[in-house]
Amino acid sequence: MGLVEGQILLWIQENLRCDVLTVFFRFITSLGNNGIIWIILTIVLLVVKKYRKVGVMSAAALICSLIINNLLLKNVVARIRPYEVVEGLQRLLPAQSDYSFPSGHTGSSFAAAVIFFMYLPKRYGIPAMVLAVLIAFSRLYLGVHYVSDVLGGAFIGTVIAFCIRRVDELRQAKAQNL
Repeated sequence: MGLVEGQILLWIQENLRCDVLTVFFRFITSLGNNGIIWIILTIVLLVVKKYRKVGVMSAAALICSLIINNLLLKNVVARIRPYEVVEGLQRLLPAQSDYSFPSGHTGSSFAAAVIFFMYLPKRYGIPAMVLAVLIAFSRLYLGVHYVSDVLGGAFIGTVIAFCIRRVDELRQAKAQNL
């Protein structure tokens, strides 16, 4: 798997990288640094009374993503970054200080974006999902994650969002039975 993934990253490097896209994807990935764009959007939702519940669910999803992806899985799996092992791969960001699997940028992006997609009007939910996908791809483009890191982050973030949704459904059902 690692060999194939390395070849994919080298293909992206050789066939897709250009100055304009590099500037674009550096900007896109910076939106996901420490989940900042998702935290800002969550705070906005928490302030707007109509969407406060979505803000609470997004905050819960982001906290779960931080714990599961960044604190637990990255340290248990301890996967070395691709630019350290794939010969010829050049990273376009400074060396990352943590392990590679799963992608924390992708995990937090999907955890929040899937909540937004499920609970907000589609005019907000769809752009959130597009941004999550762009952030995920940026990690490949910039050479700091393997494909499986990004897919793992997207999967875990999505599962977290659906778990948060299930907890909300159970809470609502309990409230109706009281």
